[in-house]
Amino acid sequence: MKIIDAHMHFSKIKAFYEGAEGAGVIYSASGLFEEYTQAGVVHSVCMGLNETAPGICPDHDAQTPMFADLGTPLIPMSINMGVNPHQLTEDNLKLISAAIKDRKEISGFKIYAGYYHEYIYSEVYKPIYRLAEENGLAVAIHCGDTYFKGGLVEYSNPIHVDRVANEFRDLNIVICHVGFPWVMEACEIAYKHDYVHVDISGLSVGNAAECRRMIDEPLITNFFKQGFVFLNNYKKVIFGTDWPLTPVAPYIDFCKSILPEWALEDVFYGNAARVYGIK
Repeated sequence: MKIIDAHMHFSKIKAFYEGAEGAGVIYSASGLFEEYTQAGVVHSVCMGLNETAPGICPDHDAQTPMFADLGTPLIPMSINMGVNPHQLTEDNLKLISAAIKDRKEISGFKIYAGYYHEYIYSEVYKPIYRLAEENGLAVAIHCGDTYFKGGLVEYSNPIHVDRVANEFRDLNIVICHVGFPWVMEACEIAYKHDYVHVDISGLSVGNAAECRRMIDEPLITNFFKQGFVFLNNYKKVIFGTDWPLTPVAPYIDFCKSILPEWALEDVFYGNAARVYGIK
C-alpha cells in the first residue's frame, strides 16, 4: 500500500530536535528517507515553520510565509506554507501570492492556532482563506493540545472551525490531530461541512513503545473509533505522522488499530492526494 504522510515537519526548530531524540528518530533528510522507504511512504506534506533563534517557536518575528529549512528532501514533498498572524503585512501577502504562482510544491497553508494567540476566525486570517479558496489550496489548522507549553488551547478548540467553514464554504479545511482531545467536536464539524476533514497526525508523541502502549489500551483506541463512527465518512480522514515527534512505522501501526481495514487506502493515500492536490 502506498502512503502519503500528510502532516510532518522538516524545519530547524529546536523543539523538533529535542522531540526527535525522545522518539528515537534521526531528524535529517537521510533519517526521513530511511523511515519512509521502510514504511512505504512515497510523498509527504510538510507544515512550514521557522524560528529566527533556537527555542523561541512560535516566533512572532518569523516572516510569513514559513517554509521548510532542514535540507533537501529525498522523497517528494509538498509544502503547506506556515502562517504567522503577526507578519501578515501587504508585502508578505504578495510573497505568498508569488509562491503560489511560482512554486509547484505548494499544497496549502498551515495555521498554528493555540501557538499563536489569535482566533482562527479573526479578520487577520481571512486574506489567507480567500487566497486558498481562490487557488484551490487547502488550509490545515492546528487543533487540540499544543506541543509547546506556551500554547493556549482556548484558541485551538476545533469548534472554532465551524465559523470559518460557514464563511468560506468552498475552502478545503483540515482539522489537524482530529482536534485531540476534542475528537467528537472535530468529527462533528467535519460531519457538518462538506469540505472539512480531519487528520490523525500526532495522536501519539514519543517512541515506538509509546505507540505500542496506545495500541494495547482499548480506552484509547475506542476513543478515536467512536469519533470516526459518528463521522461515518472515511473519505474525510487523512493520515499524517507529525514526524519527527514519532517514528513512522510504529505510528502507522497505531493508526491501523483505530481504522477499519477497508478504509486504509483512502485514509493513507487517496484522501490526502485529493485534498492537497498531489498527482
